[in-house]
Amino acid sequence: MKRLTQYFLRGLITVLPVVLTLYLLFLFLAWVEDTALAVLRPIFGDFHVPGMGLVIAVGFIVGVGYLVSQAHIRRWLWFVELPFTNIPVVKSIYSSLKSFADYFTPAGNEQKAQQVVLLRWPGEELEMVGLVTRRGMQGLPEGFLPGDRVAVYLPMGYNIGGYTVFVPASWVTPIEMSVEEAMRSSLIAWMARAPAQAGSVPPGAGPF
Repeated sequence: MKRLTQYFLRGLITVLPVVLTLYLLFLFLAWVEDTALAVLRPIFGDFHVPGMGLVIAVGFIVGVGYLVSQAHIRRWLWFVELPFTNIPVVKSIYSSLKSFADYFTPAGNEQKAQQVVLLRWPGEELEMVGLVTRRGMQGLPEGFLPGDRVAVYLPMGYNIGGYTVFVPASWVTPIEMSVEEAMRSSLIAWMARAPAQAGSVPPGAGPF
């Protein structure tokens, strides 16, 4: 009975992330297609081919991406964003989401270069994993300490959020880890185990 319970828990842990991911992906795709078809129904009527709404939605997004990549189009974006940047509550939400999205855009800007680092306080053995989000203090309000400093974002586990600290550049050490891997590990409080080497058995482990 104990072995069956262990097998069940391991199987559940293996299957559950896959099932939830596929389910959320299905909900998203269904929502995109339903929304696209609702907009296009006045044009196409009841004509519907499975996947048509999704294809049109993807084409629309690609088209918008192409347009905003043009310099003369970007000059007019301020007009579209005008209502979102002037209404008090909406302004705070929109500005935060836009800044977060802009950080991950492939703009090739050195200021936006994402790098996973270890943050160590001098004389302390405490280490924290974070992302360098800014190099230098240019463009910030007065009051920040001068010198070669960086902004490091420290994500929180089991929560959507984190802290941003400004520290000397000498306090951080780059590590070989992708941003996605670092964020994923931080989300689960770094509980993911490293894959065991071939032929090795973890301490305390044994056959079921």
